[in-house]
Amino acid sequence: MITELLDCSEKSLKKAADVIKSGEVAAFPTETVYGLGANAFDESAVRKIFAAKGRPADNPLIVHISDISMLKGLTSEVPELAYKLAEKFWPGPLTMIMPKSEKIPSVTSGGLSTVGIRFPSHPAARRLIELSGLPIAAPSANLSGSPSPTTARRVYEDMNGRIPVIIDGGESSVGVESTVLCFENGGVRILRPGGVTPEMLSEICRVTVDPAVTSELKPGAAAMSPGMKYKHYAPKASVEIVRGSAEKYAEYVLKSAKAGDWCLLFDTSEAVEGIPYICYGSDSREQAHRLFEALRELDVKGAKHVFARCPELKGVGLAVYNRILRAAGFNVTDLEVQA
Repeated sequence: MITELLDCSEKSLKKAADVIKSGEVAAFPTETVYGLGANAFDESAVRKIFAAKGRPADNPLIVHISDISMLKGLTSEVPELAYKLAEKFWPGPLTMIMPKSEKIPSVTSGGLSTVGIRFPSHPAARRLIELSGLPIAAPSANLSGSPSPTTARRVYEDMNGRIPVIIDGGESSVGVESTVLCFENGGVRILRPGGVTPEMLSEICRVTVDPAVTSELKPGAAAMSPGMKYKHYAPKASVEIVRGSAEKYAEYVLKSAKAGDWCLLFDTSEAVEGIPYICYGSDSREQAHRLFEALRELDVKGAKHVFARCPELKGVGLAVYNRILRAAGFNVTDLEVQA
């Protein structure tokens, strides 16, 4: 298959919309990461997403809409709280899980009776949905398990020859996938943290964070959200999260590092003498924006093992930690506990 890399013009978006209407797959930009989209109602088209990514079939997809009126065709019930959250956070990086309608095939929902729905804020994503006239099911546009792409160039590296079209809409602004939540007992449970933080949601309703956000999903448990069950976002290098002060981190790295090891730091002031490094941001917003690109850069550099500084577990930092934790396969060294 020849993969076309197109600009973000109206002509290109119409071409990508025609691809989706024909039952094929197109990659497109969103404010979070790039998505790999197909007609959410077309079982055959959705299966092409899974084939292109090499994605496990029990990992549900998120359905993207361009207008809140599209909810009615996708769900059998819309909680009143969903409308309140939509008024505040849509369009934007928030996915809400609701009971699915009969029109959503099982392959789209990962075999679940629910479906995750998002109204992206990126103008190209919204225009693509409008031009196709369809809700678009879309996971991140990368090979399954690897770091999500935040530029069209990274999509092309993974998807060249696997899909017909990639729309280049520039760099994603948020940098990590959307917050995913479900509704329970008059409030919400966060299944995957993202740009809409627990603190932001708590201004509207009661919020709980699922234990699987910061730990492994229990054996046999169904994944209600993408990013819960499998190792994700991982570079080729092994990753070790190191929690502790900058001083303790430096001591640990100097004692443990071998040839081919790299550091993933907050800023250059934390550089460890003699150990190569990449910085991914001094605050949580910058870390979210830079994380996936930094992980891919480590592969380009040939890193064998990565000592990653642990972000703060609040605000968007919780989303950053969630992604690094899965990239590391839950390998965490807590220097504060050791002390």
